[in-house]
Amino acid sequence: MCAICGIVNFAAGDLVEGDLISRMTSVVAHRGPDDDGHLVDGRVGLGHRRLSIIDLQGGKQPIFNEDKTVAIVFNGEIYNYGDLARELASKGHVFGTRSDTETIVHAYEEYGDACVQHLRGMFAFAIWDSRNQRLLIARDRLGIKPVYYYRDSRMLAFASEIKALLEIPHIARRVDPESLDLYLSLRYVPGPRTMFKNIFCLQPGYLLSVDTRGVHIRRYWDIDYDRRSEDSPGQSLEAFRELLAESVRLHLAAEVPLGVFLSGGLDSSAILAMMRSNVQGQPRIKTFSVGYEVPGGEDANEFEYARLAARTFSSDHYEYHLSAREFESFVPDLVWHLDEPLADPSCIPLYYISRLAREHIKVVLSGEGADEILAGYGIYQRMLLLDRIHRHVPGISRLAPWLARVTPSEVLRRHVRLSGRSLEHRYRGVSRGFTLEGKRDLIGKERVRQSEANIGAIFGGCFRSVPNASPLNQLLHADTKVWLPDDLLNKADKMTMANGIELRVPFLDHKLVEFAAALPDGSKLDRGSGKVILRQAMRGLLPDTIISRPKKGFPVPLAAWLRGPMRQFTAENLLPSSSACARYLDRHAIARIVQEHETGRADRSQEIWTLLVLEFWHRQFIDNRAQRSCAA
Repeated sequence: MCAICGIVNFAAGDLVEGDLISRMTSVVAHRGPDDDGHLVDGRVGLGHRRLSIIDLQGGKQPIFNEDKTVAIVFNGEIYNYGDLARELASKGHVFGTRSDTETIVHAYEEYGDACVQHLRGMFAFAIWDSRNQRLLIARDRLGIKPVYYYRDSRMLAFASEIKALLEIPHIARRVDPESLDLYLSLRYVPGPRTMFKNIFCLQPGYLLSVDTRGVHIRRYWDIDYDRRSEDSPGQSLEAFRELLAESVRLHLAAEVPLGVFLSGGLDSSAILAMMRSNVQGQPRIKTFSVGYEVPGGEDANEFEYARLAARTFSSDHYEYHLSAREFESFVPDLVWHLDEPLADPSCIPLYYISRLAREHIKVVLSGEGADEILAGYGIYQRMLLLDRIHRHVPGISRLAPWLARVTPSEVLRRHVRLSGRSLEHRYRGVSRGFTLEGKRDLIGKERVRQSEANIGAIFGGCFRSVPNASPLNQLLHADTKVWLPDDLLNKADKMTMANGIELRVPFLDHKLVEFAAALPDGSKLDRGSGKVILRQAMRGLLPDTIISRPKKGFPVPLAAWLRGPMRQFTAENLLPSSSACARYLDRHAIARIVQEHETGRADRSQEIWTLLVLEFWHRQFIDNRAQRSCAA
């Protein structure tokens, strides 16, 4: 796992400064504390920071082909690199290292841009082909590894983190207003936008190339929901077990110690079970869990189930107890590592558990992705129920607005209103920020109207791209394309790499994702229970209490902390007229939100957290007056 960055100037005589590439790599040194490397070739510069996992001595980057005409900087892991290297060697390619990085160089020589079709893993890489004066940038199929870019009439620059791009003097630090409005709705910024105007993220499964004809972006992979499995349920179950076991086995490739982030839920426990079956006779697996210091707050923790899984597989288990004071003090460093606002409170416990893990291991596996490919979230059941009402209740589209007005419960009002809209126009993903009413108070009706149109275009585009998929698969497709890369995987990458630790996600092996897409809906969601086939596959391997327990998520006790130990912190940062939020949002609306939460009239913790993250991000990156603390 590493950091990459680079610049290609369009004019032949416009030379890249080596010092600039060095500054870009230095600011992301946390991603690769073991080594660095640079290539400056006239109008092109590449930079790299390395976290050594495979070929510890010989994998220094950039890595070149035999005649030095092709160079690569790479972030990620290629899990089938051994088989691919043997295939390429049989075609005459000569390897100078044992690293997975070099397989990409030779695959590019052999297959051109189609080299990505031969890669099984997570990756963001840039290849400079000096013979053809061409730069190729690629991002893996699911978006596990990030890559950001900026372009203008003079140049294109790219990096694993936005802060490296901001080292380029002429890149302005400006808020993109449409992204700000999207953030208020979703609590993250959906790609390809970022919160910075004119800085974008390359989308999952896409290639970007720069040559003498200009800049080109195209998709090379997508999930195929039109293919239907013809296997019997028993055959599908056996095939799923084999694919999951194979994925976990491939994800164990490393020359350094590995472990597991263990919540005690089904997904991470399944990874531990599969991992144990692959490491028989080897040292005990190390597992890591995080919980919270809340008076009388055992309900806020999942330690009981994590300990049960750890005992079942005899792992060396470590726990971190996160306090409200630690949570609060880390906020400035949180936004520094995230680069842009992402108001998922689980980012902070993820940082601290990663810091704990780094004391013992260098690579960690986790269960991310299972919910998105196997329908693990409860929202899918509710959305499908509303969809059935919409399809089968005559006149519901006309009646819903009136019924919503006369419904006493706020929750019921929202669901009645949603039942009047089609699935495509209703669904906005797993994560929600401010309601329509809340946004109107903050930014006004006109901006709300535009932001809703933008959100509709994003999620509606996901639905329209899979018109023949079942309603369930349309929901899964939307979350796999938007929520998964832009929230879940984004935070996972940034928080683990902040500690120089590599996170691997076996459920997002693309072969497993493609297999899950072809399964019948009943293998994913049935009788109110998601991840059906995974539960079936784990029978006899995991304790029944883990298999049958409902999904709890990452239950940060945010509401209690914001009413208690973080109450003053909230007021001091959000309520002053000089706050950054007050420049963009209605101050009186902000004050009402804070007051409603403090008095217990309503739980506004998610909205407050959304504003706090925005506030500190703006200070850090736009005002540039907040400094990183020693915590990072």
